[in-house]
Amino acid sequence: MNSAPPRHICENHFPHSSSCCSDQSSSNSISYTTLKSKPQNPQNMATSGDTSKTIKLVRYNSYLRRVNSNKLLNTPSIILFFLLTTLILIILYTFFATTLLSSTFHGAAWENHLRHSAVPRRPNGMSVLVTGAAGFIGSHCSLALKNRGDGVIGLDNFNSYYDPSLKRARQHLLAKHGILIVEGDLNDASLLAKLFDIVSFSHVLHLAAQAGVRYAMQNPQSYVASNIAGFVNLLEASKNASPQPAIVWASSSSVYGLNTQNPFSELHRTDQPASLYAATKKAGEEIAHSYNHIYGLSLTGLRFFTVYGPWGRPDMAYFFFTKAILQGKPIDVYQTQDEREVARDFTYVDDVVKGCLGALDTAENSTGSGGKKRGPAQLRIYNIGNTSPVPVGKLVAVLEALLKEKAKKHVIKMPRNGDVPFTHANVSLACRDFGYKPATDLLTGLRKFVQWYVRYYGVRLGAEKEKHGDFA
Repeated sequence: MNSAPPRHICENHFPHSSSCCSDQSSSNSISYTTLKSKPQNPQNMATSGDTSKTIKLVRYNSYLRRVNSNKLLNTPSIILFFLLTTLILIILYTFFATTLLSSTFHGAAWENHLRHSAVPRRPNGMSVLVTGAAGFIGSHCSLALKNRGDGVIGLDNFNSYYDPSLKRARQHLLAKHGILIVEGDLNDASLLAKLFDIVSFSHVLHLAAQAGVRYAMQNPQSYVASNIAGFVNLLEASKNASPQPAIVWASSSSVYGLNTQNPFSELHRTDQPASLYAATKKAGEEIAHSYNHIYGLSLTGLRFFTVYGPWGRPDMAYFFFTKAILQGKPIDVYQTQDEREVARDFTYVDDVVKGCLGALDTAENSTGSGGKKRGPAQLRIYNIGNTSPVPVGKLVAVLEALLKEKAKKHVIKMPRNGDVPFTHANVSLACRDFGYKPATDLLTGLRKFVQWYVRYYGVRLGAEKEKHGDFA
């Protein structure tokens, strides 16, 4: 604002003003000396007042230039200081974060924690790596193994396919029983190699997978990444181990696809999958055959039939039916295209756990070591179901009775999204080989589920709901 007048005066009295601007202190000194050395004759005396004003203006102009110059110099200095400070903070954060990560996932304390969790407490007990340990079936199996004295280490990536807080709650439950869950992904080959290097697992119970038939239409890549690539990574880590572990893994009843023979037998064809999920599980069975044949890995696949129960998956019908009924929202009940009821072989989770442990207990040792096959190895596949298909309408009726609420049913034709209209397990092979016998009927199983649901979510039912004035 004030720099314009002094510049004008400087240009009038000193024609070489550009030199003045280029060297502020020098120009000021020269101007003052020149004026002071001139003879003081009367003519000069006549202009002494003007000269005095000019000197003051020159000094003021010089002062303003110095101030402005300092501002210009200070601005980049401030920016440079900010950038340097930010860089230092980033370096410090990276260093300490890396140190923390290293101590958490690769330090001595972490390795000792792994070994401690993996040590069996019973004679001839197993040391089991359970993948998908924070999942529905995985958490139940981990607890059952630990409770009978086996060593257990879990692995889970805690993805957001459904509410991760439910997985964290399962993790907290397992931690109370001394079960460590390592947070990591099957596609992290270095992590898998680290786990197998630290612990000599006798068995692997592979339950991690991208589940759900319908979701495959939205995110098909996730099924390939988890159910195929992830499985291969696990098999690679297992075949390189010395000794190699025996592996029990989760296939699915979905592999039967468009099969029309009932009940489903392990001898029936499985080359007509009706969904991408089913196709990835069928691919898993073929991959298992290859690794068994080439590397001598002992592999047992379990085809689960519609598992339900406490701590279940929110994407399953019995779970979201329960939520919708309690909230007074409508539910879609499917019919086949020819208006028949859709039916499922609902299998309670405790029965599935017995099947998993039976398969582990009868799994023979792998015959390879360090990636080299020494001889033929065991290769098995089993149905794990309830053997009693139930129409979905009956499932809804049982939930209505247990929840003391009437469902708002919306009966529609089943969309062509990969679901099949009917499942029915023949479990005679599993019964013969390791005594598998499902023992939980639908009413008993759903009652246990509802009891867990109301506790976990803090829901009141029937008379208790009315007593507390809980109205929608």
